Amino acid sequence: MTDTRFRSDCPIASSLDVLGDKWTLVIIRDMAFGKSRFSDFLGSSEGIQRNILTDRLKRMEAGGLIRKVLYQSRPDRYEYRLTRMGADLLPAIQYLAVWGRKYLPHVYAPPAELLAWTPEALLR
Repeated sequence: MTDTRFRSDCPIASSLDVLGDKWTLVIIRDMAFGKSRFSDFLGSSEGIQRNILTDRLKRMEAGGLIRKVLYQSRPDRYEYRLTRMGADLLPAIQYLAVWGRKYLPHVYAPPAELLAWTPEALLR
C-alpha cells in the first residue's frame, strides 16, 4: 500500500481506511460482473460522477486493489482489472450481499452467480 495513512493498527479500522468510502466496493462488484472500462463504471445504476470515479480508480490502483491495462493507444485508454488483493475481497462482498438481503427488505436477492464465484474466477 502506498500513500495511505492509517488511523490505527486495528485491522478493521485500517481496512476501512482503504475500503470505507461508498464507491470502492461498488466498483469491485461491477468488476466481478465483467465491467472493466471507465465508461462501464459510469453506466452503473448508482450514478457515480466522473470526477469521483477518476479519483476512486486512482486510489484503488495506488492501494493495490486494481491495475490498469492499456487497450488502446492514441488516445491512451485503459481497462481496470482486479489484483489478487482486490479479488480477495469477493467473500466480503458476497457476505454483504447476503446480509443486505436478510436485513434490508427493499433489496433484491443477490444473483446466484455472485455467490458461486471464487476470487480466482475474477483474476484475468
